[in-house]
Amino acid sequence: MALGSSGTNVKVIPQAYQALNQFKYEVATELGINDEYKTGYWGNISSRECGAVGGHMVRRMIAAAEQSLANQGTAGLTQGFRNATSAGFPLEPDAQ
Repeated sequence: MALGSSGTNVKVIPQAYQALNQFKYEVATELGINDEYKTGYWGNISSRECGAVGGHMVRRMIAAAEQSLANQGTAGLTQGFRNATSAGFPLEPDAQ
């Protein structure tokens, strides 16, 4: 362990540990990583393969977050449109 590190990582959301662990194994299976990881020991897996698993996990999590944000934005626009039309506001300003 590095000098100055306490070695105690506090889990902000403890329930996420199991979900991320399962996600890690799913990604490793999809990438065709050596099946030795299924025992829970990753010591025989190369750093390159482990990095690939982590990289693909991050890519998929970012894509999911972007999709979630896009859906929230779309929902907000839709609700705003509904509010505006139900309040009797014209969709286009009157031409004068």
